[in-house]
Amino acid sequence: MRQDRADRASQAALSALRLSALGLALAAAACQAGPAGPGSLSTPGKSAALRTMEHIAAAVQACWFASRDPAFKPYRMADELNSFSGRPRILLVPARNPEARPLLVVQAEGDPAKVDAFGPLMDDKLGNRAAADLRRWTAGSKACA
Repeated sequence: MRQDRADRASQAALSALRLSALGLALAAAACQAGPAGPGSLSTPGKSAALRTMEHIAAAVQACWFASRDPAFKPYRMADELNSFSGRPRILLVPARNPEARPLLVVQAEGDPAKVDAFGPLMDDKLGNRAAADLRRWTAGSKACA
């Protein structure tokens, strides 16, 4: 009789173990529902947002700074194109205090790239010109004002 109870207990434990193993196997299969491959690696090449911001940064540098435009003399450009957030951006900061809070932030994200510009400079008299230049460069133009 004792042996019979021991056998039933062993059978119950074995059944529970099999059910647990089956549950784990099903859970693992559900996690691997996608195709086999490298996982969530980024695709090679540049994103649309990065390409757009590189174009804008080159135009900002050429048209606002390299041309020695007096309207932008009080500012300095800092680019953050290698952003891990997926939003490459450029900043305009005070030329004499580059560690200060940015006065203009221009960033892009998505595909096709959506460009946003914000900061105190956009509310300044220079904001209308900056917005017009950024619209033109976002559309692909390289022309200065």
